[in-house]
Amino acid sequence: MGEVGPLTSTRSMASKTPVGFIGLGNMGSPMAKNLLKNGYPVIATDVFPQSCKELQDTGAQVVDSPADVAEKADRIITMLPSSPNVIEVYTGPNGILKKVKKGTLLIDSSTIDPAVSREMAVAAEKKGAVFMDAPVSGGVGAAGMAKLTFMVGGVVEEYNAAKELLTCMGANVIYCGQVGTGQAAKICNNMLLAIGMIGTAETMNLGIRLGLDPKLLAKILNMSSGRCWSSDTYNPVPGVMEGVPSANNYQGGFGTTLMAKDLGLAQNTATNTKTPVPLGSLAHQIYRVMCSRGYANKDFSSVFQFLREEDGQ
Repeated sequence: MGEVGPLTSTRSMASKTPVGFIGLGNMGSPMAKNLLKNGYPVIATDVFPQSCKELQDTGAQVVDSPADVAEKADRIITMLPSSPNVIEVYTGPNGILKKVKKGTLLIDSSTIDPAVSREMAVAAEKKGAVFMDAPVSGGVGAAGMAKLTFMVGGVVEEYNAAKELLTCMGANVIYCGQVGTGQAAKICNNMLLAIGMIGTAETMNLGIRLGLDPKLLAKILNMSSGRCWSSDTYNPVPGVMEGVPSANNYQGGFGTTLMAKDLGLAQNTATNTKTPVPLGSLAHQIYRVMCSRGYANKDFSSVFQFLREEDGQ
C-alpha cells in the first residue's frame, strides 16, 4: 500500500510543492486545513471573502480566481456545491482551464452528475491536464478529523498521485474505475442512505405511536435484522442518541437541501440509464417537499420531525 508507481514518482518527489484548493465551504475549509497540517503549502480561492480570510489566517495563500490558482499550482482540489459551479470553476472566463499547466492533476471532490465529470475530464485532457472525480462520504465532522472516504474515478496511472493528497484528508481512499465512477458510487450510497433514513423515521414514529419507548425500540432494532446506519449511528429521534443532529434540533450534519440535490442526481442518472428506482424517486419527492416546508437547512434526519408534523403530532 502507498507505493508510488513509475509514472507518479516525479510528482511525489516534489510532494510539498503547493496544492491549489477551490471551494472553502463547510467541507472544503477543513479539508484544506488538513493539507496545511500535513505540510503542504495551499493556494486557495472562494467566492466568499470571509471563507478565504479564515483559511489565510491558518497559513494559506489566497488568490482572486480559479485561473490564478492554476497558474501557481500543478495539483488542484475543488470542492463545490453543484454541477453548474464545477463547470464555471473549470471552464468559465476565470476558470482553471484558462491557465492550467500541462501535466496538472485536477481532483474534484464535489458531488455532481457523472456526465459532467466526464465532460470536465475531456476539457482538461485538451489542455494536457488530468481530471479525476473524488467525491466524499462522511460529512463535516469527518472532514475536520481527516476521516473522510474518497471514491475516486480516473486514469489508474494517476491514482497514487491523487491518493497522496487524499490520505491527508481522509481515512479511506477507494479507486472505483474510470472518470465518473466515483460520482456513481457516491450517488448510489446517498440514495440508499435517504431511503434508509425515511424507513427508520417511519418505523420509530410507528413504534412510538404503539406505545414503545424510543430508546428501547432503537435498541431492539439495532440487535435485529432491521438495523441500519440510520438506526444505530445517526438515529433521527431526539433523545435516543447523543452527538447527532437529532439531539441538537437537527442543526449541523448533512442538510436536507443537499440530500434533495443528491437524490435529484440519482433520479437523472436512473432516467438516463432506464433504471427503475421507485423508492429513490419517492425519497427525492419527500426531501423536495421538506425543502419547501422549512426543513431546507436542517439535517436530513429531520424527516422524522416532518413525518410527525404530517400526522398532526
